[in-house]
Amino acid sequence: MNALRALVSPRGAVFLLLVVLLVAVTVLNPSFAEPGQLMRFIQRVAPIAIVAIGQYFVIIAGEFDLSQGSLITAQVIIAGNLVGQDDSRTVPVLLLMIVVGVAVGLVNGLITTLLKVPSFIVTLGMMLALLGGVMWWTGGAATGNPADSFREIGRGGIRDVPFLDFIPWAVFILIAWLALGIWITKLPLGKSLIAVGDNAVAVDYAGARRAWVTTRAFVISSLSASLSAVLLVGYAGVHPSVGRGYEFVAITAVVLGGVVLGGGRGWIVGAAAGAFALEALFMLLNIAGVPSTLRDAVQGVIIIAAVAYSAVAFRARRRRPREPVATPEPATTPEPAMTSTIHTEKIRGD
Repeated sequence: MNALRALVSPRGAVFLLLVVLLVAVTVLNPSFAEPGQLMRFIQRVAPIAIVAIGQYFVIIAGEFDLSQGSLITAQVIIAGNLVGQDDSRTVPVLLLMIVVGVAVGLVNGLITTLLKVPSFIVTLGMMLALLGGVMWWTGGAATGNPADSFREIGRGGIRDVPFLDFIPWAVFILIAWLALGIWITKLPLGKSLIAVGDNAVAVDYAGARRAWVTTRAFVISSLSASLSAVLLVGYAGVHPSVGRGYEFVAITAVVLGGVVLGGGRGWIVGAAAGAFALEALFMLLNIAGVPSTLRDAVQGVIIIAAVAYSAVAFRARRRRPREPVATPEPATTPEPAMTSTIHTEKIRGD
């Protein structure tokens, strides 16, 4: 009974949905069950799941990051134009991408926390600024062609593996990033982010530096977008449209994973599973012949349904009656006042 209740809870429902979707896809396309196809599926979902992991830290703190997609686009253009065909530039450009990601996260976080500007407005402005810079740089056309060694990060892997045949580097990168994210949630930083999303005023009274805690969530989100850009260069090419809309895909995946908008509740593994469930749903719709133009509408419906389901489940949990706690009866002790009175009367009688 407890296992069934966990599966239908906001945290566990995404795993049940993922299993159902994967079974449905396998029934309609039996070749999907082949190990090689599953590895390709994980490789395709890895950039989305990595972005969703970064978005998780921002949402769990009660904020939003709408600049992820534009940052991915900017980082792809940076890599495509600065690496070129010179393999020796790969490491310096990767370091530059990390610096750009940290800078964008710091700007988003500091303006949100120190100037008290809503994160929705701050990151929306950053999204437009990055897009404008990319359009100015590229003229809206594909530009740049990074070396194969750089592309290999996103599209390469270990080949001739028994049974699996091929394990993409993206799989290892996703596992490592998810493990790092789980580790962060166990640290004081992760617990502070949940506390900020649950009750920011209480965190202030506790003496924690809420501004620095929230700013680090934006930095993690921007680094996630930068890592996703490195993978996307491998097989998506260098084009100003790469990464566009990823911020909404990430938010949809996080909400689908049972993370509550407004912060304070959610599981990072559920956010990553939400990315897989969302991509499996889109694959199922493609197999069923549903036009790809309906993807945005599907995402909107998923966000509304997931938020409504989480709200209803949380409200029902709060209304659930609790079992009364049995309290032991106090031990009986002699009344000293009565003894003292009797003793006094005996003295007076004497």
